[in-house]
Amino acid sequence: MSRICLFPGTFDPVTLGHTDIIDRALPLFDKLVIGIGRNSNKMPMYSEEQRLQWVLDIYKGNPKVEAVIYDGLTVDCCKKVGANFILRGIRYVNDFEYEKAIADMNRSIDGHIETVFLTCLPQYTSVASTLVRDVIRNGGDVSQFLPEAVNRTIEKNK
Repeated sequence: MSRICLFPGTFDPVTLGHTDIIDRALPLFDKLVIGIGRNSNKMPMYSEEQRLQWVLDIYKGNPKVEAVIYDGLTVDCCKKVGANFILRGIRYVNDFEYEKAIADMNRSIDGHIETVFLTCLPQYTSVASTLVRDVIRNGGDVSQFLPEAVNRTIEKNK
């Protein structure tokens, strides 16, 4: 049985914090599916198609990485893509408490899906998409927090 993992998130925009978690998870799984979730509580700054394109650009040439847009339950997306693992990145202790509650709920819904937590490297602890969006909205330079493919798009749209 192959180890397929779903990394769900809004990725609005994709940051170096995200790619750090993805890059370090790749050796652990046969396939990593980046799940760009539709969150009805969030108003995204970038379209789903744009976020999907960033992931595809960043990981083009890597057959282990795929990306999908999904809505509804993450465990349902896991079933759709054949994933038996969910990947989550942890920056701070309070992230863990929140993420553990979600992992427990997901396990209650589907006992075959295991959540794997990776902590981000210290240099990415403060790199949250929310903060990056605030800097972008206020005309600041976010290039140090973003992959090159994302920076190109943002520069082009200034």
